[in-house]
Amino acid sequence: MARFLLLMVLGLSWHPLMSAGQTSTQSDHTSTTAVAASSSRARDHNYRFDKHISREVLENYLARAITMEGLLNGHGDLADNARMLQRIGAKFIGRSLCLWGGEAGVLSNLERARQQVPKLSEVDPDMILQACIFEIVTTQVDQVPVPDWAFKALGRPVETRNFRYADMLYPDGRFKNHWRSGQSVPDVSRPETKLWFYFLGASFIDLGCEAIHLGQTELMNQNDPHLDHYAQVLGLIRSHAATHARRHMVLLDSHVPSGGLVRNGQLLMDFHSFPLRIMELPDKPQQAILKVGFSDSIYGRSKGGTTFSGWKCTHLPYLVEIDNWGVSRQPGQARAGGVWVWGYDEICWFAHQNRQYRADWLRYAWDWVRRADPNAHLQMPGSRTLASPVEGKPWYYANTPSPAVPDGFGDEDAIRAIWAEDHGQAGTQPDARR
Repeated sequence: MARFLLLMVLGLSWHPLMSAGQTSTQSDHTSTTAVAASSSRARDHNYRFDKHISREVLENYLARAITMEGLLNGHGDLADNARMLQRIGAKFIGRSLCLWGGEAGVLSNLERARQQVPKLSEVDPDMILQACIFEIVTTQVDQVPVPDWAFKALGRPVETRNFRYADMLYPDGRFKNHWRSGQSVPDVSRPETKLWFYFLGASFIDLGCEAIHLGQTELMNQNDPHLDHYAQVLGLIRSHAATHARRHMVLLDSHVPSGGLVRNGQLLMDFHSFPLRIMELPDKPQQAILKVGFSDSIYGRSKGGTTFSGWKCTHLPYLVEIDNWGVSRQPGQARAGGVWVWGYDEICWFAHQNRQYRADWLRYAWDWVRRADPNAHLQMPGSRTLASPVEGKPWYYANTPSPAVPDGFGDEDAIRAIWAEDHGQAGTQPDARR
């Protein structure tokens, strides 16, 4: 660690010294003192908000963010996930209701989540659960009935019908069948898309989710250059939250390769998010680092403005996550091009390393991100799909292996230790009131 700090002062990169290909036994990083300190700091941190959220409280949440993809839609053991989240001190639970396409099952997924959210709220009432509205619609959306209240919210005549996939697409055919046949990118300027987005957003809020990730918003706004359509539908979702959400607001974010969506000085998102953009080291087998300016990484580029909550910033706080998107044709090999990491997406590369390297790399990434940009926060990996299975495991779970989670990767101790040793730099950036 001393060497790391010296290199950071000199402006150089650092990466874990142990070869990722080696094997080792996971050491116990968590001391009794550190855990006690973590519990004390968790109690001291302010997680209170209602109608609006201060920068301090927002960053307190982002500093304890973890991706739990599918937590509320059938992935993993709910009871053990609740145990882990409470044990490590997680507060912001990213992608907990994560539905990619498959709209025919949206109503059943919403009902299951409605039963599960109270169980998680009992574990920690401060915890924020995030749902997702992604940059995809499929022909299955034609099977979902439009509720009366969605028509009324958008000022449209009430009809008895289902949503219409064809009416959500770009009229010029852009991004049609972008993912697969019958799976396209919606156009946010289309009235039917706004109807669908509002239905999802309001439904997520009603079941208890207090945050919504809006995916790759910049794929969906190419007919919305002034962001008028996004402002309309997001405003409607926020209005619904003001009267239906537990704390009368919803936190919105999205992936923003441009640095953010700003309309007349007003930030449309409450915080930004983006992949870590991990850079492989081709001459050091399986090793990888982080670097400002690599690819389209967001470090130093998060746009500022006035937030929904009323405070102003030069750079909006943001999360960087260990993202997933697939596997290349040369998994495990360097120089696959693009943003592949040794031929994998980020979470597959991470999951394919041994436990000690993962622990060391998380600690490195946590320190690096905070020093690279004081507005940035690392979102820890907790649950995520694996396009390239590891020893037959198609899903990454950070949980300690147990009968409840036999496929756990055992990284919860590493996450807990990092947060336990964190001296709480969240919320240190000043904000300006309007």
